[in-house]
Amino acid sequence: METFLLFLLVGVLAQAVDGSLGMAYGVISSSVLLAFGVPPATASASVHTAEVFTTAASAGSHIAHKNVEWRLLLPLAGAGVIGGILGAYVLAGIEGDLIKPFVIAYLAIMGCYILWRAGHDVKPRHIRPAWIVAPLGAIGGFLDAIGGGGWGPTVSSTLVGAGQEPRRAIGTGNTAEFFVTVAISATFVWSLVTGHWRDADALENHASAVAGLVVGGLIAAPFAGLIAKRVPRRVLAYSVGGLLVFLAGFQGLQLAGVMA
Repeated sequence: METFLLFLLVGVLAQAVDGSLGMAYGVISSSVLLAFGVPPATASASVHTAEVFTTAASAGSHIAHKNVEWRLLLPLAGAGVIGGILGAYVLAGIEGDLIKPFVIAYLAIMGCYILWRAGHDVKPRHIRPAWIVAPLGAIGGFLDAIGGGGWGPTVSSTLVGAGQEPRRAIGTGNTAEFFVTVAISATFVWSLVTGHWRDADALENHASAVAGLVVGGLIAAPFAGLIAKRVPRRVLAYSVGGLLVFLAGFQGLQLAGVMA
């Protein structure tokens, strides 16, 4: 019961940040699971199992509040599904620390750029043509599967950096994430059934944690669209940029062994 309540609180916090800023649910949840000694592959699978439910609720909220740029959704989600499936399939054979420094550097650069744009009040612009976001979706899906939380920091931040209105970048990214998460979770299940994922602990060993993440996320998810819609554009941009810089610094300290 203590484990359930702890992860319920983690789920509420993580989803409140993710739903309103478009990132951090996976990063926060995975970090806590890893701190409890859960293997990386199992942590990623656990987080994506929870996200099937929380991203559905968050997507519904953003759709209801008209935060979704529909012309970008299909290429982003379609490519994200492909990248996510590939990442989930090869997760067991990838050394995450090899690519993590490049991801951290990207987050830091993108965060600083978004802060610069917010400080200079650069006006949003449409991303054209829509298909140009497809490679971004594929990379985001792949990183999300192998890292347990790379979709938002990669995709939502890049859309904001490219000039998309922050609330629509967040809403579109969150909505596309639902389809990517379903694909990744299904691939994890297939890998378990076929024996490809032999080294991972059984997900049932962490059922209380997953249940807590689901319930906590569902509590916070319905407010996602409203927050993104009501918060002023520049404040939202500052928040996204600041969170990216923070996440880059936090993960950099972890990689350097300064923090567990």
